[in-house]
Amino acid sequence: MRIGQLLGSGRDADVYELDEAWVLRRYRDGMDASRELPVMSYLSASGYPVPRLGPQSPSAGPGDLVLQRLHGPTMLESLMSGATGAEEGAGLLTGLLAELHSVPARLSPDPEDRVLHLDLHPDNVVLTTDGPVVIDWSNTEEGPPALDRAMSALILAQVAVDPAHPAADGARDLVTALVPRLAADDGIPASHLADAAARRTLNPTMSPAETALIGDAAALVTALSGR
Repeated sequence: MRIGQLLGSGRDADVYELDEAWVLRRYRDGMDASRELPVMSYLSASGYPVPRLGPQSPSAGPGDLVLQRLHGPTMLESLMSGATGAEEGAGLLTGLLAELHSVPARLSPDPEDRVLHLDLHPDNVVLTTDGPVVIDWSNTEEGPPALDRAMSALILAQVAVDPAHPAADGARDLVTALVPRLAADDGIPASHLADAAARRTLNPTMSPAETALIGDAAALVTALSGR
């Protein structure tokens, strides 16, 4: 397939047009994307909304994935435009996390472990006409669902406590609506929030200014959890 125009860029990957059905997702640092393939295939077979996997070319690099081309705004774009409100967005995120955590772990022998996304936030949800689809499985692991809930809440809280961020007010509305919902779903234990904060601190794609906000973000999640 011929690689076409650049469709979008994230912190560590770019998405290129292949044709009307498929896109190429390419990591800029050459990170191996092959670990995502069995996870996405497993989730798709379990009925979870992930992009379909396309024909993987033998000539593709280790950082390349051919994926279904999704049509529709991201949840972030929909929130920013006002088409989706904070309560609706919180309901969507809560539902996507709960649905994901209903799928048994693929590899772990621990019956309590589940597949985790560990980066499930509005910019990683595409609102298609067939429903929301969760993208970017580069951080996926297996483990306790509470860690996934903590990570999603913390990511949003980081934006909410950043006075320079243009989406700070909207993020605060969203995380304020989200955390009580997550707290009702077995909660966000302090130990898992601390684990999420430690992982965020080690994230190489964040700037020092973003990293400096993690403590305030964790405090906001704790306050909203009612602890």
